[in-house]
Amino acid sequence: MAKKKYYAVAVGRETGIFDNWPLAAAQVKGCPGARFKGFLTRREAEAWLKNPQYTTGAVKSAKRKRPPETKIKALKNHAGLVIYTDGGSINNPGPGGYGAVIIDYDLEPAGRREISGGYRLTTNNRMELMACIAALRSLGDSERPIALYSDSSYVVNAINKGWARKWQRNGWLKSDKKPALNADLWEELLNLTAGLTITFNWVKGHAGNPLNERCDQLAVQNARQNNLPVDRGYEERN
Repeated sequence: MAKKKYYAVAVGRETGIFDNWPLAAAQVKGCPGARFKGFLTRREAEAWLKNPQYTTGAVKSAKRKRPPETKIKALKNHAGLVIYTDGGSINNPGPGGYGAVIIDYDLEPAGRREISGGYRLTTNNRMELMACIAALRSLGDSERPIALYSDSSYVVNAINKGWARKWQRNGWLKSDKKPALNADLWEELLNLTAGLTITFNWVKGHAGNPLNERCDQLAVQNARQNNLPVDRGYEERN
């Protein structure tokens, strides 16, 4: 197989065309949303780089401001760990599954692993939360910066707008004094993120993002499994 000699970086610390991997890698390793590709010729690299599909839309979430009350630190540097998550249930509520893809950009080449699971009766939002929880559980006490991407506005907004912390402070009651749903999972997610340097970023679902699509596949596959375990946090409350 011929060796790729030119690397086009559309989104990274610096963009452009690089003629060796170490230099290109320095621009994309640990950069959430990085977009790059290797080519045999400079002409191919230049043509790819001129396509607006690859040069727009990837950095907005990384630059979004975070309210200080979330106590989740905004990244000044790019993340060494990138996590994509997705979850859902059939008929909502119904059999559900979740999936997460974890990429370690500090490895050469980037290391990747997948996590997934499912329950016999649950909801879309619970599976979105479980995808995040399962991924963070697997990391243990990581001191490295993390960028997490989810297509769930429910999850991302509750973190970034401080809603989840407010629910927690108010004994899991919302501002209208009604109980906050999924308090058991929110409690665990907030505990897992405590002390981490992590950003939660929204990504549009079913829009061709390969990592988001893979998470969706994992979620669907698990939701369709037989003999799924009980989601006690849901079934015991309903």
